[in-house]
Amino acid sequence: MRDEKKYFNAFNLVPAIGAVRLTQLQNHFPDLKTAWSASLPELELTRIPQNALQQLIETRKRVDPDAEYEKLLNQNISLLTPADDGFPALLREIPQSPCTLYVKGEFLTNRDPAVAVVGTRRVTDYGKRVTEDMVRDLVRSNVAVISGLALGADSVAHKTAVNYSGKTAAVLACGLDSVYPAANRQLAERILEAGGALVSELPLGTPPLRHHFPNRNRIISGLALGTLVVEAAAESGALITARHALEQNRQVFAIPGSIYSELSAGPHNLIKMGAKLVSSVQDILEELNLEHLQQEIIIQKIIGDTKEEQLILDQLSREPIHADQITKNTGLQTSEVSSTLTILEMKGKIKNLGANQYVLSR
Repeated sequence: MRDEKKYFNAFNLVPAIGAVRLTQLQNHFPDLKTAWSASLPELELTRIPQNALQQLIETRKRVDPDAEYEKLLNQNISLLTPADDGFPALLREIPQSPCTLYVKGEFLTNRDPAVAVVGTRRVTDYGKRVTEDMVRDLVRSNVAVISGLALGADSVAHKTAVNYSGKTAAVLACGLDSVYPAANRQLAERILEAGGALVSELPLGTPPLRHHFPNRNRIISGLALGTLVVEAAAESGALITARHALEQNRQVFAIPGSIYSELSAGPHNLIKMGAKLVSSVQDILEELNLEHLQQEIIIQKIIGDTKEEQLILDQLSREPIHADQITKNTGLQTSEVSSTLTILEMKGKIKNLGANQYVLSR
């Protein structure tokens, strides 16, 4: 099987040979090794366009299939093809299913239900909180999280999954020998260290070109039972992922937001078109028939260690409240409230959203 895989990788290094043309080659030749060494007249019998065949001939002059496959092994990258048991069953079902999948780390099994979580790179505080809450509850329900490692909502989704010991896979729009954006290299390492995976259909050395991102998005949605859009402008890459999900006959979920925010336009338009409005993870689990997945305790009673802590915790919820309002409601001194809030934040029981606005941390 290794011989066949090294030729899958070699053909993948020819930009003009995609999944459709690779299938033509497989149908015509007994194996890909034979196809790789075939003469131009033999290749022409496949009816692949002449320009693509010329590109193949030129690539063969400079590509050594064995050496290229060794590069994968040296970087602990696995190559999956549709013939492999580990190739995602859901991905086999989509239009334009990839003919190769490069994986670094521990990939999801076909027993792992997954949801894609995507959104804007300009995520707001609201979008960040919603993403954290949704991803936390998904992984507590043993649902894996798929996203694209982009800045903003994607990064929040991956970080939260890692923080709550959940499974997550990041689909890249470049080869796995690099990470884009570079600012997320450390996050990529955290994903791998936590038992997650980096995934791409692109061979090593492929840069993150613009047209790779829409193609990458079909894999994000294709790996998942449904796609959740958190925040997105009317023209957003996250909406491309949602469109792919619809074309793949997968569920699309959307988080409502303020009618005054441009980043609510995308989810609101999706809801108008029939996407399911989501206010809790239970909405997603019910729609995907995953109610049997038992969540851990999501709404936990957070107990204070002192009378002052409990007084303040009783004022807090998932909705922000200002420190001045807490002082007024509790009757405590301003200094007591300030110091106790700091202690509660250090204990991880509350979050400071900035501008003296506080919420419960879970």
